[in-house]
Amino acid sequence: MTSRWLHEMRTAIGSVRDLSGTIGSDRVRAMELAAERLRGALDGRRIININSSRSGGGAAEMLRDLVPYVRGLGIDCRWLVIDGDSEFFTITKRIHNRIYGFPGDDGLLGDDERLHYERMHAAIFDDLRGYVRPDDIIMIHDPQPLGLTPAVHAAGLRTVWRCHVGTDQPNAYTKEAWEFIRPYLDDHDGYVFHRDCFAPSWLDPAKVAVIPPSIEPLSAKNRPIDAESAARLLVWYGLRQGDPVREPVRFASRDGKTRYAGRRADVVQSGPPAPADAPLAVQISRWDPMKDMAGVMTAFADNLADLGDAHLALIGPAVSGTADDPTGAVVLLDCLSMWRRLPHQARSRIHIACLPMADLEENAFAVNAIQRQADVVAQKSLSEGFGLTVAEAMWKSTPVVAGAVGGIQDQIVDGAGVLIDPEDLDGFAGAVAHLLSAPRQRAAIGRAAHERVRTFFLPDRQLLQYADLFLDIVAGDRLQPA
Repeated sequence: MTSRWLHEMRTAIGSVRDLSGTIGSDRVRAMELAAERLRGALDGRRIININSSRSGGGAAEMLRDLVPYVRGLGIDCRWLVIDGDSEFFTITKRIHNRIYGFPGDDGLLGDDERLHYERMHAAIFDDLRGYVRPDDIIMIHDPQPLGLTPAVHAAGLRTVWRCHVGTDQPNAYTKEAWEFIRPYLDDHDGYVFHRDCFAPSWLDPAKVAVIPPSIEPLSAKNRPIDAESAARLLVWYGLRQGDPVREPVRFASRDGKTRYAGRRADVVQSGPPAPADAPLAVQISRWDPMKDMAGVMTAFADNLADLGDAHLALIGPAVSGTADDPTGAVVLLDCLSMWRRLPHQARSRIHIACLPMADLEENAFAVNAIQRQADVVAQKSLSEGFGLTVAEAMWKSTPVVAGAVGGIQDQIVDGAGVLIDPEDLDGFAGAVAHLLSAPRQRAAIGRAAHERVRTFFLPDRQLLQYADLFLDIVAGDRLQPA
């Protein structure tokens, strides 16, 4: 279906057996047995996911990766994306920021904002009502589509709310955001969070499940690519010096067809790209205040003497490619303004890039190449729901220095990366500098990181947890605490 406010995302049918070479046949068989039980319990019911973005965020990436596997297991699983006007997404971004404990744009969450939020959802439900069936189970992702809840419940549909955001340290902003969305959190059949501490205390704990995200090892973002192709792409984008690349870099899509990374990145730098032999630290994130690209830049610029010949690349999406994030352009412009004020020596070693988003598989291949070419990947988030870029880099055996916040703490354990206080800029720079000077330690951390992701953060673990959740819902049982 396609309407003004609602769009169905068409996904392929995947096979979990494709994962056998990565996770082994026993783990694949466990998924198949769980799916068999769930198919029988669902008895033809559909699971319909609703979120607000086709790309650019963790929820969209998770759905793009998991829905094909669920469909391949014989379960009717759909993915719908809502649209909205600019005011709607300004309000929902404000909610998003405040759940994380940040003021965002300092705007209001009052009666006028609630009125617009509910009017927008009324229009969206007008498009949705002709699509849903009485026995559907609706999985609502994040605050953006949450306002659909009253109408969806009035239609007799069962629902689960999946929250991809949260903070370890609630404050007044967090309380304000939860109070705004609390009227839409009644009577769901389940609530899913990345971490137990993200769930508000007033939710029924028997209905709360903790299901961390996972990465897709066979996607363009995570499957193996040869070092030469990865290096050529960084030259093509203008992030590394090297022999001129005369034609787009080839890569294989998941269906085996040859694709070309032909678009160019928008790169801001003073002088030439990073030398081919210079150590390279990167942070790849959305242009979001909580990712603290500005803090990474400041830490690097203030500690150049300790970082030797290293270069830093701050990399995010083209801001036109994330429709549900109206603040992305503002954050990017702030970073560029800060960069221009740096001394020349710092500017010459700090590079800011926006990756094209027109082709999502091409974008994913670019992220893959950059993470593999980096000597260290940073994720100095001030607050984080999970941080997929951490698991992605760990999977590629690239050591990660990251803020000890949110779900990042569940990914990085001793020996599998470095956790730092994200407010300690000198400490962050020191950790990066130490790893850049210690190749054997980088390699050891990389091996441990890869194994941790293989064990805990691949699709089968998440799919098995979802199977248990939906089996409980269909059976009418109350969810057990995770």
